[in-house]
Amino acid sequence: MKKITLLFIASALIISCGKETEKTSLEELNTQKTVLVTKIDSLNAVLKSVEAEISKLDSDKNLQTVTILPVKNDIFKHFLEIQGVAKANKNIEISPELGGNVTAILVKEGQKVAAGQLLIQLDDSAIKNSINELNTQLSLAKTTFERQERLWNQKIGSEMQYLQAKAQKESLENNLATLKTQARKMRITAPFSGVVDEIFPRLGELTSPQMPIVRLLNIDNMYVEAEITETYLPIIKAGTETVVHFTSINKEIKSKISQVGNYINPANRSFKISINLENKDQSIKPNLLADIKIVDFETKGIIIPAALVQQDQNGKDYVFTVVSENNEQKVVKNLITAGNEYNHEIFVSAGLKETDTLVNAGARFVKEGDHVKISKN
Repeated sequence: MKKITLLFIASALIISCGKETEKTSLEELNTQKTVLVTKIDSLNAVLKSVEAEISKLDSDKNLQTVTILPVKNDIFKHFLEIQGVAKANKNIEISPELGGNVTAILVKEGQKVAAGQLLIQLDDSAIKNSINELNTQLSLAKTTFERQERLWNQKIGSEMQYLQAKAQKESLENNLATLKTQARKMRITAPFSGVVDEIFPRLGELTSPQMPIVRLLNIDNMYVEAEITETYLPIIKAGTETVVHFTSINKEIKSKISQVGNYINPANRSFKISINLENKDQSIKPNLLADIKIVDFETKGIIIPAALVQQDQNGKDYVFTVVSENNEQKVVKNLITAGNEYNHEIFVSAGLKETDTLVNAGARFVKEGDHVKISKN
């Protein structure tokens, strides 16, 4: 439209000039000039009016195109990220109290066993022989004692004979009880229900109290243990929300801190925490590495993408927002107070309202006061 209008003006001037050049008197030329200037002024006025209308109707006006993003009013959480190790309370290596040859292995590795179930039998033949011998002696001692007791009750015999018979019987009973206890110690049983993870000796091998013979564990309930620097001692409490992620098995569990240690390790100035975990599917194994996220800050408020925050020459944080002005979109600079940042988001404690609309794509190419076009894509 602009080009057409200018061509029209130029053509009119050329035509007018062509017709009027035949007149040569100064007066006529001045009159001609006045007429032409009047026509130009009139056409300029029309041109400005046409341009104004074009400007209103032209959607392709040369304005910066941006996208917008509403601010988010939600709960903001900041996490402390550390590493921990999975452990099981019921994870033990069973060693015999007495040494002996392995005469029977009654379970297999990987087998589930119940509490009290016999796992390994050690050679107890010598103890059984001693028990049999003592039973024979005890039988005679009981008979002797019973006779002495009857005589003593009848005031026959001496008190010394009665007490000696009683002492002999009781001594043999105690010795027999001791041997039976030793015999039980030659039977390695499960102290709790679980899974036999490993059997160390082979059939016929000699064991000793210094050597473990069975690793037994129950991983139905696990816990993760980690160390945290003492700086976080005022923040970390029992019951604090956590997210535990096991990268190796791609498993994530939401839980809470179950225990906070009371001892500061002087070597690294840290304290221990533990997080209880259910492990019904048995997928978590002892000593499995875990990535732990602990909530150390939580509040409700304005949350925006961290990439939209800029700094001015005074080091103050700001973002650009868009407001409507005379049916146009205008860029406004908002100074903000930025708080904690996590996962590419920032908590804004001051400077923005829930109704504000942020300049998203294109925020680095606009300045305060610019009029922009909003992309609908």
